[in-house]
Amino acid sequence: MDDVLLTEDRGPIRVLTLNRPTKLNALNHDLVVSLTQALNAAHHDDSCTVVILRGNGRAFSAGADTSTPRPLTAENRPNLIKHGEHGITLTKALGRCEKPIIAAVHGYALGAGAGLAFGSDLTVAAESARFGYPELKAGLTATTVTAQAVHLMGRKVAFEFLTMCDNMLPARAYELGLVNRVVPDDKLMDEAMAMAEKLASWQPEYLWQTKRTFIRATNMTMEQGLDMARDVSVMMGKFPK
Repeated sequence: MDDVLLTEDRGPIRVLTLNRPTKLNALNHDLVVSLTQALNAAHHDDSCTVVILRGNGRAFSAGADTSTPRPLTAENRPNLIKHGEHGITLTKALGRCEKPIIAAVHGYALGAGAGLAFGSDLTVAAESARFGYPELKAGLTATTVTAQAVHLMGRKVAFEFLTMCDNMLPARAYELGLVNRVVPDDKLMDEAMAMAEKLASWQPEYLWQTKRTFIRATNMTMEQGLDMARDVSVMMGKFPK
C-alpha cells in the first residue's frame, strides 16, 4: 500500500502526497487506509509539527474511486459497511490529528477529495483548482460528504453545492471562506511551505493544544467553549520555578 501515498519529512514539516496520478488520486481502499495511518502516525510523532497534504499529477483528488462496482447483496453487506467505516475514519482523522494540516490543492478536488481539501485546517488553492460534489450527477447519494459539508459550510451553501453539482472556482471558495489562499499553480507549494514554516516556528505543544482547543470549540456553544478554554488555560499555565 505504501506506493499510493508518499511521505517526506522536511524538518518538522511532513508532506503527504496522494500518489495515484493515473486515477487523478481517486481514493481507493489502499489510499484511504494509508492516509488514515499516516495522519495517525503524524499525530503521535513529536518530530512532526505540521502536515501538508497534496496530490501527485494533474489533480489533488477526484474523490472516491468508483471504478470497482460494489453491489448491495446480503453477502456483500459486511464489506460495504467496512468500506463506509474506512471513509468515515479518514474524515475524522483530519480533525483528530493534533498537528495542523495544510491542503495544497490543484486541479480537481471532488467529492471525498473536496472533503479532504475543506476538512484540512488550512487550504491553499491553485488557480487550476476545481471543487465539487458530483455524486448526484454520477447517480450516487451524497452521504459522508454531506455531513461534513453542512458542518463546514452551513446549510444554504452546502445544499446548493451538494445538489446543483456545479464545480466551484477557487475565487468563489475563497469568498465563502472555504480556502485561505489562491495562488498561481507554480506558487502552490511555496505558499503551503511558507504557511507550514510559520506554524512550525511556534512552540509545538502550544500550537498543538491550540488545534485541540479549536476542534473542541467547534462542537460547543459559546458558553461551553469559554468554560473549556478556562480549563485549558489553567492546564497550559507555567508553574513557577
